[in-house]
Amino acid sequence: MPSYAVTGVSRGIGWAFLSILSSNISNTVIALVRNKAGTEKRVAEELPGRSNIHVLHADLTDYESLETAAAETAKITGGALDYLIGNAAYLDVWDQFDPIGTLGKAPDALENHLLLNFKSNVVGQIHLFNLFIPLILRGTAKKVIAISSGHADTDFVTEYNLPNAATYAIGKAALNMAVAKFSAQYAADGVLFLAICPGMVETGHFQDLTEEQLAGAAPMFAKFQAYSSTFNGPRQPEDSVNDMLNVIDNATVEKNAGAFLSHKGNRTWL
Repeated sequence: MPSYAVTGVSRGIGWAFLSILSSNISNTVIALVRNKAGTEKRVAEELPGRSNIHVLHADLTDYESLETAAAETAKITGGALDYLIGNAAYLDVWDQFDPIGTLGKAPDALENHLLLNFKSNVVGQIHLFNLFIPLILRGTAKKVIAISSGHADTDFVTEYNLPNAATYAIGKAALNMAVAKFSAQYAADGVLFLAICPGMVETGHFQDLTEEQLAGAAPMFAKFQAYSSTFNGPRQPEDSVNDMLNVIDNATVEKNAGAFLSHKGNRTWL
């Protein structure tokens, strides 16, 4: 019976992971969320009868909550875990459409957003991986997945001159390095650490944008279309998750240890 722990499952990509993985009754799915009660309510309403779902409280900015979640996961799974998917992340539209030089005109806000990104998207992920690795080492699949972003690919950014989403991109680039460092330590134990970009996914962050934000988004979308002739906007979470699960299933330590791949299994981000 494969076991999965997934962070940030209350909506978007995380909810798609939860819905798809739990549809197979042979899977045990640990849903790690900040809002436990709200997620339990949604599960009861939209995924009724799925006794293989276990909702636990976990907050990437709260080490003790992650520690408790790891201990509770061990009780549910018998002390082992096959897959850990670090999906939860801090994301704010504040930096999505302005270049870093423009963001720098509000230095306090820039510093605050950099610190918020680093706290959740780097430090929190590192704590998550460290706390759950004893379970992964006793698992069968031994796979740890970090959901990253094509914005963290420096070649992509420089070739297409993508100045937007600076604080988010910086955090995800640091996360990719953390994945590589974990891989360097645990690949010999048969553990696959892998960062995956889900592509551009509709998670609600592009709804209710101001006219100024829409104007800032237009050049980014134009560059995305120049990068990929098939790009026509954000994809649905379920489509992205199905693609990523295929990559995860086929990835191995021998081929992909510490790698940063797209939902296509290569380095094509859109």
